Amino acid sequence: MSEKAPVTAAIRVLRQHKVAFTEHLYDYEEKGGTTVSSRELGVPEHAVIKTLVMEDENKQPLIVLMHGDCETSTKNLARLIGKKAIHPCTPEVANKHSGYLVGGTSPLGTRKAMPVYLERSITALDRIYLNGGKRGFLVGLAPADLLPILKPVLVDVAIPHD
Repeated sequence: MSEKAPVTAAIRVLRQHKVAFTEHLYDYEEKGGTTVSSRELGVPEHAVIKTLVMEDENKQPLIVLMHGDCETSTKNLARLIGKKAIHPCTPEVANKHSGYLVGGTSPLGTRKAMPVYLERSITALDRIYLNGGKRGFLVGLAPADLLPILKPVLVDVAIPHD
């Protein structure tokens, strides 16, 4: 792929905070998820981080950052943060909250400020690959560089895939 990486809201946030990152374009596949992006980039799916837009029972949006090879226990998350229920948003609602198209959602530069919950074990990785704000575009960076920008709450709500 010889096209130039886009300058998205997420990229502007990284530049503003002077974060060192690498740009990775790949051929996006509808519903391919982190399986496709990890294969295309040649990196472990565990290091590809999903940005999940969810809502609580009052329709208040929040973001969960999770390993690509894990699911999120919404029950455990709800219990941890004192909510009755947490559920994924429909793609239309997620797009409205984040300002990004599902499949290209970045936790950086979202339209609405939302609380961010980061799976704690992500912080132990040397490098992660996060959506850069467009389908088929990831950025590689050190997880420690995200913490001062996103100020996430660290949680343990991963359910590893079999």
